[in-house]
Amino acid sequence: MWQKFTESLVLNFVKEERWRYLVNGLGVTLKVTFFAVLLGLVIGFTVAIVRSIHANTGRLAIASAIGGFYLTVIRGTPVVVQLLLIYFGVFRSVRIDKIFVAIIAFGINSGAYQAEIFRSGIQSIPKGQFEAGRSLGFNYIQTMVYIIMPQAFKNVIPTLANEFIVLMKETSVAGYIALEDLTKGGDIIRSRTYAAFMPMMAVALIYLIMVLVFSQGVKYLEGRLQTSGR
Repeated sequence: MWQKFTESLVLNFVKEERWRYLVNGLGVTLKVTFFAVLLGLVIGFTVAIVRSIHANTGRLAIASAIGGFYLTVIRGTPVVVQLLLIYFGVFRSVRIDKIFVAIIAFGINSGAYQAEIFRSGIQSIPKGQFEAGRSLGFNYIQTMVYIIMPQAFKNVIPTLANEFIVLMKETSVAGYIALEDLTKGGDIIRSRTYAAFMPMMAVALIYLIMVLVFSQGVKYLEGRLQTSGR
């Protein structure tokens, strides 16, 4: 049994330096995840602010309606369909880097969920905070910037960190556009060795390790926030 395991290990990872597919794929996965989260952060924050302003003041009705439509469509359709639509539909006639397409697709998808995270954070702030801002002479925008958002952002940081973990796992479907991410790297090894168990187990193990590491980081962050909040 040990001999078969060693032979399989050598065949899948050592021979022809096939381990490079996993290393390169891991780099692509982390790059797509990081920049998609940043893009989602910008989109989500903007949509949340617009919808909150409309809910509290009645202004920006058209922008709020567009934001609501965006949330409905993105949250109601699978991310893999969105990825395929953007790659084969929007950028069909354009030669473009697949990593850039993946960042756009996953960023737009993540933005919808981050928008609701930010909106829930804003709603968690007591109404008295708005009244306190007005009593200090702030208008609505100033109250949001200087009083509400700092508190709301602190409340949603752990949830945003968990969204990062979820997005990282969702990028495993990037292989549908032939992007050589971590999962695709394992699939390439499988196609070369005709052995699926070892390379896909390696992919699963790498994802598991990354999730455990980031989860511990989230727990540490939550602990620091609770300590600073006392």
